[in-house]
Amino acid sequence: MTNTSSSLPHILLVDDEAGILLGASLLLRRSGFEPVSTLQESRAVLPFLEQHPVAMVVLDLHLPHLSGLQLLGEIKRLYPDLPVVILTAMQDVKMAVACMKEGAMDYLLKPIEKERLLALAEQTRQLYSLRRQVDALKGCLLNENIPHHEAFAGIVTNSSRMRSLFQYMEAIATTREPVLITGETGVGKESIAAAMHTLSGRRGPFVPVNVAGLDDMVFSDTLFGHRKGAYTGADQNREGQIAKAQGGTLFLDEIGDLSETSQVKLLRLLQEKKYFPLGSDIGKHADIYVVAATNRHLKERILSGHFRADLYYRLAGHQVHLPPLRDRAEDIPLLVNHFLQEAASSVGKEPPTPTPELFSLLSSYPFPGNIRELRAMVFDAVAQHRRGILSLRSFKEHIATMQSYPENSLPASNTPPHTGPQLSWPNSTRPPTIKEAEEFLLHHALQISKGNQGIAASLLGITRQALNQRLARRKKGESEWEMHPS
Repeated sequence: MTNTSSSLPHILLVDDEAGILLGASLLLRRSGFEPVSTLQESRAVLPFLEQHPVAMVVLDLHLPHLSGLQLLGEIKRLYPDLPVVILTAMQDVKMAVACMKEGAMDYLLKPIEKERLLALAEQTRQLYSLRRQVDALKGCLLNENIPHHEAFAGIVTNSSRMRSLFQYMEAIATTREPVLITGETGVGKESIAAAMHTLSGRRGPFVPVNVAGLDDMVFSDTLFGHRKGAYTGADQNREGQIAKAQGGTLFLDEIGDLSETSQVKLLRLLQEKKYFPLGSDIGKHADIYVVAATNRHLKERILSGHFRADLYYRLAGHQVHLPPLRDRAEDIPLLVNHFLQEAASSVGKEPPTPTPELFSLLSSYPFPGNIRELRAMVFDAVAQHRRGILSLRSFKEHIATMQSYPENSLPASNTPPHTGPQLSWPNSTRPPTIKEAEEFLLHHALQISKGNQGIAASLLGITRQALNQRLARRKKGESEWEMHPS
């Protein structure tokens, strides 16, 4: 018996002919199917199934002790969902058809048809993966716990939306299907990719590659490597990132910016699980878990002819969409305190104390740069901090600068820039008077700042004293109206 210890499902080959087992197992392994186990003894099959996850059994009809038909009956009784493929000679086709009536999935003729065996192996592996996902998702719906919480230790959040994502990631991480992570710039896609790698249980390394702006030659050299003499300047062999990621995870960031020629090469890699270093005609097997990320709308790029639809569907075997920071505002205090500790430690200071006004200010800001932007804001504030309470000055200056940019200069996002109340004049039949516009702006600023006058003044670009004067005039006007209604 050959057995590869792994949490992945086995393909089990059962035949009393050693040559048949050797040829079929080598074919499957060279095509990226692992683990593959072989048995010559029919009485060892049921004990093996008790101890290992199995995606498919290829079972010879003529076996000593227990015939293939008898063993099929026992397998289907104990494991009714387990696919069994009957292996038979030409003269036994009628018996093979009878076996299918008893629950066999299909049959293969000897000598084994290579393409059919590989197609059946792929089909049954995907079926096993889907069943595992359904079982895991059922468990997530019935149980809110996250079993492998240590995988998310580096992600600071208290958001229910993020916890739901973590549960989904738990459910899909043990499959071999690629994962596509989407979301605006700065939301933490690489941290999620690293968590997917940890959850997958793969023992190889996590290898990130940013493919944005790489021309086809550099992309090929980066991923596939090259052989000495492949091109001018290639004076020695060089290992590519795929080779470095063997047994682990290859993270392809900014996949939406990949050139069209490189898209074809990536598609072939995903389909065939094989690659060729530049200057070599000997293919190498790619034992990698592929996770990709983008802040682009890939479906829009497909419609415009800039991204291949077949590559998209290969990459999006599973899809994880990260919400922007403005949609998880409850995480802002947690993130601020986390970054204050990190920033203070980096410059050898005691972490300054933030004020409640800071959190009100930040919760009213749409954060086009998301968590990365918040981190930069906190680090800048700590660098300028001297003593006492953390000043709001640098935060207000940053927000004022960003809000003065024209809309099309801000980074592209997957959702509107602000989900709170939107500024719009209710009467479209005429423009507002100066007094009406001022009243509307005061009301809007106080609404989104939740009544905090300091924050409202910052949003309006005036001092707090100027805001107080306008509010006092408004209050006085209301009082006079009550005393002398017209």
